[in-house]
Amino acid sequence: MKASELRDCVRDIADFPKPGVTFKDITPLLSNTDAFRSTVDLIADRFEGQRVDRVLGVEARGFIIAAPVAYKFGAAFVPVRKAGKLPWEIERVEYELEYGTDLLEIHRDAVDPGDSVVIVDDVLATGGTAAATARLVEKLGGSVLGLAFVIELEFLEGRQKLEDHDVLSLITYEK
Repeated sequence: MKASELRDCVRDIADFPKPGVTFKDITPLLSNTDAFRSTVDLIADRFEGQRVDRVLGVEARGFIIAAPVAYKFGAAFVPVRKAGKLPWEIERVEYELEYGTDLLEIHRDAVDPGDSVVIVDDVLATGGTAAATARLVEKLGGSVLGLAFVIELEFLEGRQKLEDHDVLSLITYEK
């Protein structure tokens, strides 16, 4: 399945999570064997032939895609969580939301200095979460090989916060 065909496996849900917002639901993509396999393969193909030590998945849907990508590379899978959900010593980074701030955390031993890391999430929206995750990797001494997203909401201009990184988006929405 080509990236252009994956769009047909994304369901629009109007007024979720609040009125005026159209949520892009990837559960139909995940439940379609060909679409799910193609999503994982297309992301892995982007970084083929390069050293990938760790694949970070961002809570929560990012975990679903990142784990099989890590498996394809024989790399470690690392979860990046919202504050307070990891049981051991953590590094954290604060990032800005539209109204306020939030925190992301990772275990301190999740990335070794010099590790080459791919970050995977379901959606690139404003770019705050993705940029914060990249900062966590760099704080631990790793380098971000690239970031991969199933969906990019181009109209929110999140890619601008990731200008120094290789960014792959399989499906883009202009509005």
